[in-house]
Amino acid sequence: MSDYGDSADGTPAPPHQRSPKRRRVYKDSENSTPRYSSPDGIDEHRPYHSSNLDDRRASNDRRRSRDSDESDDRHDRKYRGHTTSRSSSRADTPRSSQSHSPLDPPSPPQYKPLRVNYKQKFILRGHRKGVAQVRFSPDGRWIASCSADGTIKIWDSATGKHVRTLEGHLAGVSTIAWSPDSNTIASGSDDKTIRLWRRATGKPYPAPLLGHHNYVYSVAFSPKGNMLASGSYDEAVFLWDLRSRHQMRSLPAHSDPVGGVDFIKDGTLVCSCSTDGLVRVWDTATGQCLRTLVHEDNAPVTQVRFSPNGRYILAFTLDSCIRLWDYDLGHCKKTYQGHVNKKYSLGGAFGVSGTDGFIVSGSEDGDIVFWDAQNKNVVQRVSGHEGVVLWVDTCPGATGMIASGGLDGTVRIWVDTDEEETIGALKLEDEAAVNGYALDINEAGVNGDGMGGVTYENGAFGFEHDTPRDDMSVDGGGSSDKEQPGSDTVMRD
Repeated sequence: MSDYGDSADGTPAPPHQRSPKRRRVYKDSENSTPRYSSPDGIDEHRPYHSSNLDDRRASNDRRRSRDSDESDDRHDRKYRGHTTSRSSSRADTPRSSQSHSPLDPPSPPQYKPLRVNYKQKFILRGHRKGVAQVRFSPDGRWIASCSADGTIKIWDSATGKHVRTLEGHLAGVSTIAWSPDSNTIASGSDDKTIRLWRRATGKPYPAPLLGHHNYVYSVAFSPKGNMLASGSYDEAVFLWDLRSRHQMRSLPAHSDPVGGVDFIKDGTLVCSCSTDGLVRVWDTATGQCLRTLVHEDNAPVTQVRFSPNGRYILAFTLDSCIRLWDYDLGHCKKTYQGHVNKKYSLGGAFGVSGTDGFIVSGSEDGDIVFWDAQNKNVVQRVSGHEGVVLWVDTCPGATGMIASGGLDGTVRIWVDTDEEETIGALKLEDEAAVNGYALDINEAGVNGDGMGGVTYENGAFGFEHDTPRDDMSVDGGGSSDKEQPGSDTVMRD
């Protein structure tokens, strides 16, 4: 596999191995890699400016730069080398000749590597085919999963209990997104439609959003909940007005299928990606393309996500790399490697453990991989899925939970634990097979098989006092309709 990140000894690749495409040079001061301990802390002293891309574009275009993060890291090492030489010269000065003032600022604390210890807590069963995406609701109380079986399921994130199943699409569902108030779910399907669903009832809005001419691969709500972005196999990105349920504008975004779309935190920008190898940043008000990002290897890009502080874009590519782009400057800052991604559209997320930031992604070898966001090191691998892990999402807030979905049709919930803690539920499948029990609601009683950790959830499980906010919700109403019996299961210790 090609080396897309830093080499082990920090030596740049030989000239004959470099691609001649899109080479640029930046000043050292512009290419020093930012150091941060959490996604929200990335360049906190320098707020992002989503409205000044056009102003900076002219000056940036005059300073041609390579888009490879190899050159960026090389300049970064050069910058740190100057700093080290100055600090070492001070260290060589005799202690007696150094003046120490009580007003001297303290030396910055040494960076402590990230440590995480994720273990599996729940296995959620019910989908009949592979799970394409899993998403935590913004309030952290729910998990939605979508599948090639054409259904969307809602689960309680704290207990793993199945809440309800949403049915209405005529083909597999590839993508889902939550509204900011956690009351509405948007879904995109291979039937070329986008549907909106009421979370409280599981009922769809009367009319789907029509306009795409091929499979819908990605949807995303704006932070205010008044717009929806969608990307499709038809190579277009649509922006929808959810008040009127009409298309606002169509962006001729790419020359290949659009795999991912995402809004920045203030809603002024939307990014898109495609297997044409491009990541593009758009102004939501005008539909103008403000920036096009492309790596020199031009690997197909399958998913994109804005960082929580809005300064960076995380891009997942089919060369087993995840790249962190500074879209304002237009070059790659970091490359994360260690997972396998050659065929499927995999998804991941930013996360926080304590005060430290990490990046997590699924992998085609069945693992879930965690990276230290600052130093790019793999800090943990966990396994449990039987086959490709297609999607991983992190829970908002301080719970530290993550959810994963894979081709094995299961949704799994993981929690960060202390070293001495153990969380079971990994061997229940084997135990059930040995004891002759089938995981079928029609053959096994509810909580009455003597299987201990296996429970079957058939009734509605929700909160009766959810109050939609009119300024954010697509739908101002709610209902307490009961859930119909199903065959969804949760396995836990």
